[in-house]
Amino acid sequence: MKKVEIKTEITVFNSTKELAEDVQQIMSLAQNIKETAYAPYSKFKVGCALLLEDNVVVTGNNQENAAYPSGMCAERVAIWNASSQYPNKKVLKLAIAASSSSQVLKEPVAPCGACRQTLSEYELKQGDKIEVYFMGEEGQIIKTNSVLDLLPIAFDKSFL
Repeated sequence: MKKVEIKTEITVFNSTKELAEDVQQIMSLAQNIKETAYAPYSKFKVGCALLLEDNVVVTGNNQENAAYPSGMCAERVAIWNASSQYPNKKVLKLAIAASSSSQVLKEPVAPCGACRQTLSEYELKQGDKIEVYFMGEEGQIIKTNSVLDLLPIAFDKSFL
């Protein structure tokens, strides 16, 4: 038996003013697009903005359905939109903003497991890391240098 320790490095920002200008812009777009999310059941709104290599920005927000498994998270809406509309463009940065009508989210809200898996597929496919920034309604913003920092032991095509 052997123990292996996996470490992930994150950067914590105290406000959006500390972010680089391009990240401030996509975070602002993520915050704006979350307001038009379709979340009548959970009242939990998420917006996502992706910065592509040619400075195009693609957004997505969560879309719920009365048949709960039929809904979709903002991150997957955004990445699939980018892949559909700009199939050969690399994603450089991804910003996620979340809010809830039942409480004030004071902690950064990270992507769910399904989104981490989907985003890791696209990071591996493009061969370059995607920086991930995420926040709640108030407080700090977390940055990872790669999607795989959020999912260090990822399932990928090598297992198929």
